[in-house]
Amino acid sequence: MVIDVSDILGIADFFVITSGTNTRQIRTIVDEIQKRMKESWAGETPRVEGLEDLEWVLVDFGDIVVHVFGTDARDLYDLERLWADAPVVDTRVVGTADAPVS
Repeated sequence: MVIDVSDILGIADFFVITSGTNTRQIRTIVDEIQKRMKESWAGETPRVEGLEDLEWVLVDFGDIVVHVFGTDARDLYDLERLWADAPVVDTRVVGTADAPVS
């Protein structure tokens, strides 16, 4: 899920919220995000927090902040509810299934 927080929050434009079912999957998601953003992101190296316990990893690219949760932590913190007033960005890709990936 991608949330546009630019009109609500002064420190970022977008929150990306995703989750993994176990610590290995969470670590793989974080590694892949860092790899892909390194290939296409011209900004500074991201700040990363939460790699110790891998329940909620935050990857901060400045304008884009990625939250990678374990399923229990995602349910507990419920950022989707917290930022319910912010618009959700349509991340569907032309030619793929109609349902956006969250």
